[in-house]
Amino acid sequence: MSFEAWIIFALFWVVFVTTPGPNAVNCITNGMTIGFRRSLVGVMGILTQATLFLLLSAFGITALIAASEAAFTVAKLIGAGFLIYLGIRGWIMAKTPVQLDARPARSIYLRAFAIATINPKSVAGYLAAFSQFVQPDVPIWDQMIVIMPTALTLTALSYISFTALGAGIGRAALGAVFNVWVRRVMAGCFIIYGVLLGSTSVPGRV
Repeated sequence: MSFEAWIIFALFWVVFVTTPGPNAVNCITNGMTIGFRRSLVGVMGILTQATLFLLLSAFGITALIAASEAAFTVAKLIGAGFLIYLGIRGWIMAKTPVQLDARPARSIYLRAFAIATINPKSVAGYLAAFSQFVQPDVPIWDQMIVIMPTALTLTALSYISFTALGAGIGRAALGAVFNVWVRRVMAGCFIIYGVLLGSTSVPGRV
């Protein structure tokens, strides 16, 4: 990958990982409710998903899944149901006092990994990256040596920042009413993302 191509890819990835989506909402919610340090486990879940998707994209598996309408539809509906469930649960639990030690690290990690995996933005972004930036005349693993560190570093910086934002909101939310409504806004975002995911068509299809 040339330096110019790397710059273009890096700029694309910055936009990709900083555009708010379910991952960002989850990081903000974690930071707000369980604090910055414990929430970093969730960022690790996102990075695990990113690593797997990068490797799968290199093998062309992601494109194969997206090309199968039946598989895409099943995954889409499961993902939509999960996000809507999280949103409804978050809305109902908004008035419940936050328990800082309520969730073990494994739960935080698995939830973040699941949200990142079912996120339609992930599939679309990785397909776009590998269809636009990978050079077919250059061995794929020679390019992955550059692509993976760049993508993972930018992904980590983005979601650590979203987590820090959530932690800042949590410290600023001194009034109980404000805290409840911020949590409900986050829950509403999950529901909206779930509905949007459920109505998403297969990439490249109408």
